[in-house]
Amino acid sequence: MNYKPYLQMLNLPEDSLILVVDDTTTNLGIVFDILTNFGFKVITENDGSRAIKQAEYQSPDLILLDVMMPGIDGFETCKKLKENLATCDIPVIFMTANSDTDSKVKGLNIGAVDYITKPFHEEELLARIKTHLQLRNLTKTLEKRVAERTAALSKALKDLQESQIQLVQTEKMSALGQLVAGVAHEINNPVGFIHGNLGHASVYFQDMINIISLYQQHYPNPVPEIQEEITARDLKYILSDLPNLISSMKEGVQRIRNISTSLRTFSRADSDRKVSCNIHDGIDSTIMILKHRLKASEDRPDIKIIRDYDNLPDLECFIGQLNQVFMNLLANAIDALEESNIGRTYIEIEANPNQILIQTTLTEDNNHILIQIKDNGVGMSPDVQQKIFDHLFTTKPVGQGTGLGLSIARQIVVEKHGGTVEVNSTLGEGSEFIIKLPYHNHTK
Repeated sequence: MNYKPYLQMLNLPEDSLILVVDDTTTNLGIVFDILTNFGFKVITENDGSRAIKQAEYQSPDLILLDVMMPGIDGFETCKKLKENLATCDIPVIFMTANSDTDSKVKGLNIGAVDYITKPFHEEELLARIKTHLQLRNLTKTLEKRVAERTAALSKALKDLQESQIQLVQTEKMSALGQLVAGVAHEINNPVGFIHGNLGHASVYFQDMINIISLYQQHYPNPVPEIQEEITARDLKYILSDLPNLISSMKEGVQRIRNISTSLRTFSRADSDRKVSCNIHDGIDSTIMILKHRLKASEDRPDIKIIRDYDNLPDLECFIGQLNQVFMNLLANAIDALEESNIGRTYIEIEANPNQILIQTTLTEDNNHILIQIKDNGVGMSPDVQQKIFDHLFTTKPVGQGTGLGLSIARQIVVEKHGGTVEVNSTLGEGSEFIIKLPYHNHTK
């Protein structure tokens, strides 16, 4: 007789496996025939220790366990099964000729789900087995649904967090971009005016110097009043220093123009598609913006920036977003260096100076661009390294860090550019962040 449709009607898997444990061969044969005739898969053992190993190996859906056995009895076998993580969830039904209440209570307290008294009736045996298999199947189904729902909720939470990160990043970059672009524009107007007029001023001053020289040649003996004024004002020094003043002003104006250019490069608004850009321009503009944090103070010398740039091709990217990545990584490196300086004297820091190494290379297969940013600051423990890119994780004091910087950086590199970002760090020695961006050579 084919019992499979009946098993399906009972909502039982067709391949339900039952382990029968009894030291009496006759009992094993009887139970084996009953269960296999009904359509169950059956394995048998006549020893408690072997039964435990068999359960670990095949993981049956239900175990029928004799109480009275030589060696370890059914109670001890059940106890060991329930203590084992691999077998603790398998339902156990005791088979026993002893029907006293104390034995039943003991078995149920150990972890059994039911009792069948010998000699048992076939209908009762099948009814109890079907009941507990259905419960087992419902439990598995519920666990699966809970796992699926948990996974769905976890994904929804992750999507929500990433959306929040994206909103924060977009809003932050939009506001920063507008502010910086506006400042750069306002700087450009007066600086452009000064820069343009300095050239004319230099020519005018030179003309005046030439005229004064001519006067001195043709009228070498001025009246006493003019001679006194020349001596008082030190005309000779003025004439020699004036070109230096003009040159210094030109250099200062040029520096302001460079800062303005860096601000505009850093705050460059991204379109809805990638554009071809020079990565080094983005890094350099970020360094320029952070220059005030790199300068020497009364507590330490300059933080040295070492650039080791390869000859890279232009990269199609969202350069404004990548600039934010560079800003986060470099600002964190400066923070790590400042933390490493705590308790050290100026001379000690000077002997082992703060430095940030920035290396860029094209991989040998020409398919990726590598950007490595390495500092010799405090470094990170393995535990911190595991969490460093997590949403809202920060090691900084309250009010000094949001825990979004590196999370946003990772999202920009991984999700926006299809790249990777990794960290290598040793506590007390420093940290290195490695960004790997795919490069597509359209000339191949």
